[in-house]
Amino acid sequence: MSYVDGFVLAVPRKNLAAYRRMARKSGQVWRDHGALAYVECVGDDVKPGKVTSFPQAVKLKADEVVVFSWAVYKSRAHRDKVLEKVMKDPRLGDTMDPKKLPFDGMRMFWGGFKPIVEL
Repeated sequence: MSYVDGFVLAVPRKNLAAYRRMARKSGQVWRDHGALAYVECVGDDVKPGKVTSFPQAVKLKADEVVVFSWAVYKSRAHRDKVLEKVMKDPRLGDTMDPKKLPFDGMRMFWGGFKPIVEL
């Protein structure tokens, strides 16, 4: 079984092109250091729920869109090795500065997941 990191965040629509550029660069760094896959998706059918939802989780504003992303690794140990290298990669310089991000990093959430079904 593989291992997956998942990310959910809100991106202002006006910053979507800048976010895409940042994500493309980040994804290349992740892949260069061994991630098996790196995917960034923008919400297309993401509605607020009655109790909880993606928009509620990121406190989505009217001018924003939800982004859902994931990276795939061979295992948790592989992920930890990849992330160690990624965090030291100088190509990610601006992405480490919260003031230069094209989104509010305080409303982003993420986590690591062990798949229980892979088809």
